[in-house]
Amino acid sequence: MIAVRAGDDHRYELLARIPAQPRRSLLWLPALGIAARHYLPFADALAERGTAVFIHEWRGHGSSSLRAGRAVDWGYRELLEHDIPASEAAIDAALPGLARVAGGHSLGGQLACCRLALAPDAATTLWLVGSGAPWWRAFRLRERMWLPMAYRFLPWLADRAGALPGRSIGFGGNEARGLLRDWSATAISGRYAVRGLGDLEPRMATLDIPVRATLLERDWLAPASSLHHLLSRLPRSQARVTTLSTAQLGVPADHYAWMKSPHAVADSLGS
Repeated sequence: MIAVRAGDDHRYELLARIPAQPRRSLLWLPALGIAARHYLPFADALAERGTAVFIHEWRGHGSSSLRAGRAVDWGYRELLEHDIPASEAAIDAALPGLARVAGGHSLGGQLACCRLALAPDAATTLWLVGSGAPWWRAFRLRERMWLPMAYRFLPWLADRAGALPGRSIGFGGNEARGLLRDWSATAISGRYAVRGLGDLEPRMATLDIPVRATLLERDWLAPASSLHHLLSRLPRSQARVTTLSTAQLGVPADHYAWMKSPHAVADSLGS
């Protein structure tokens, strides 16, 4: 574990799995509401394949010194300007000179793309697992029927409660109001525009970076159409997409089960 202090005094621990002779380093960004420790089996699998893995901790979860509430709020800007750069700096101090990979699961993959738009030199490769844009039109018809309502209801609920009570409703964790507003704005508009940072899409469009993306065959939360919408924001980047089935994974090929049986996902990324 590496103790990290962000520029605004947010403190957390960066979990690390470092092989004896790493070929690259990966900064891994979790899904919404998922603490870093849940990705340790994945990190171990990648470390066996020569990748040094550093698992970021989102504000409000796990080792984070903050918890979302009526008096404590944040959005994408704080994550992109304070926390992720602090983790990048910690990795550079621990393993200087290695090729750097940015990556993430679900929301983590989206924010890895946004971070690279702001800092193109932060990584030379992008890895995505179960990730895609939440834009409601990028889903099947049966999801499109109710997603816009959900995308408006969840920020409203967070505003009313002071933070999203994700553990109670079965979606995400206890999430900050500003985070839900930023997420909802992208989900409704299909665009990555962040309060305080502006429209990130022109900068995303200039990125020229290899992308390795892994789809889970039964993942309705990040289907192929959602991934392709996210990749369309990176038109100059060449993407290699691998789809994994339940038979290949040994567990259901859904949004979360792969985290407990990650070797096929590690193979799809780390070769």
